[in-house]
Amino acid sequence: MKPKVAFIVQRYGTEVNGGAELYARWMAERLLPHADVTVLTTCAIDFYTWANHYPTGETTINGVAVKRYAVDKPRNWKQSQIQTRKVLLYDATLADEEAWMKLQGPYSTTLFTAIDQQRDDFDLFVFFTYVYATTYFGMPQVIEKAILVPAAHEEPTLEMGLFRPIFQTPPFIIYLTEQERRYVHARLDNQHVPNLVAGIGINAPLQTDPDRFRRKFGITGDFLFYVGRIDPAKNVPALIDDFLAYQAETGRDITLVLAGKSQIEIPNHARIRPIGFISEQDKFDGLRAATALVNPSLFESLSIVLLEAWLMGTPTLVNSRCSVLKDQSRRSNGGLWYGGSAEFAATLTYLLDHPQERVILGSNGQNFVTHEYAWEIVLAKFMAAFQFVLEAGNP
Repeated sequence: MKPKVAFIVQRYGTEVNGGAELYARWMAERLLPHADVTVLTTCAIDFYTWANHYPTGETTINGVAVKRYAVDKPRNWKQSQIQTRKVLLYDATLADEEAWMKLQGPYSTTLFTAIDQQRDDFDLFVFFTYVYATTYFGMPQVIEKAILVPAAHEEPTLEMGLFRPIFQTPPFIIYLTEQERRYVHARLDNQHVPNLVAGIGINAPLQTDPDRFRRKFGITGDFLFYVGRIDPAKNVPALIDDFLAYQAETGRDITLVLAGKSQIEIPNHARIRPIGFISEQDKFDGLRAATALVNPSLFESLSIVLLEAWLMGTPTLVNSRCSVLKDQSRRSNGGLWYGGSAEFAATLTYLLDHPQERVILGSNGQNFVTHEYAWEIVLAKFMAAFQFVLEAGNP
């Protein structure tokens, strides 16, 4: 009999393109042949406000049962960021940190009530991302059946006292990369908690067409492709500054194409092309067409779009200050990394001037993803984790 598994994640839907949320959706869909998966989530779609967007109640997405619960109140992003700085910079008490967590959200009384009421309806509860209220307040209610997928970054919030029990008490933890596991173990000394590194498989369209992308968005010549949230948290303003400085210095024929929802004012410049939120087909067409994918982020637990680019045979350029991105690039030999404006210029120039080396890098990345991130391997690891917790609960 297939185990009954509840996935708990802060937001969920085909329109949601956050990395952890996308990971949760892909895993839920891929696990359906092996487990009876139900998603318990909020009605939010917007990361900044957590405002209720979807209706409450039950629906089905790509075969997965989804139950949505209303967020108590929207998040005030500016107030939340002010409170974050306070708890990180000053000697905050546990009460201070828990008050911050409620502001961090998404906080849903009805979701937490549902988790408690349905504890006997599921064999396992899998909580995605450690840093949100859905995990912090939800996981202790069903801790004996809980599996944590923390998606931890090299970020200061991990040092907060309220998170230690989250990493010390679950029966099992699934990490996304070896770098993430080493980082968490070093900071929280939780090596005793059973764990494994699962990675992720990649869902790609059967066919991609780079020329279709260029025609649709009117893009010619070489271009750097950024895909994701266009906001300071992803270090995009620094990317734009580096790119504009490069243009002013060299005048090279290359465009920065930005795909995703923007939370910043993007300069009106002929060489910067914001194209907004795009479909999965458009994304993969664009990855095939791009000279390179760029990821300037400082904090990542696993960059799905990096793997997607390599699967399309496209080299990458990442920020070396993010150890996960640098480690992925080094292991795959699928891209270059930079540590500041000067290195950004040097690495970009190298990619532009060495087309054959770009092909080699892209091919290396493609081989890496094909061998290291096959779905059958990832699914087998999740099922092994499920079996471990089930057996531990029924000795």
